[in-house]
Amino acid sequence: MNDSNNKITVFYDGACPRCVRDRQQYESKDPQPGTEVEWFDITGRDDELKALGIEPRKALTELHIRTADNKILSELDAYRVLMARIPEYRLLGWLIGLPVIRPLVSRLYHHWVTRRLKREGRL
Repeated sequence: MNDSNNKITVFYDGACPRCVRDRQQYESKDPQPGTEVEWFDITGRDDELKALGIEPRKALTELHIRTADNKILSELDAYRVLMARIPEYRLLGWLIGLPVIRPLVSRLYHHWVTRRLKREGRL
């Protein structure tokens, strides 16, 4: 990680075509590509994840990020930090954090991920 106070590391599933497309879409909108966000493909890296305090199975079922101060965030908290960096995603990031919306989005997210992993035979 570089010395930037804003740099984050995003732990994503590189074996998931949708996750890879989401990363590419994010990068295409990033005003400073490659400078503030480091992408870490979790595929086959269980030992590295454990060393960072991330349970590999949980990393497979929830997006995780590491902030510049080494704090690990997951699921919607991770998405909200990531979305806040792209102007056109900021409102959506704020909306998914609202108390009325957050639980619904969380359930939908987990349903989608679980269904995808079962279909792929990885859960």
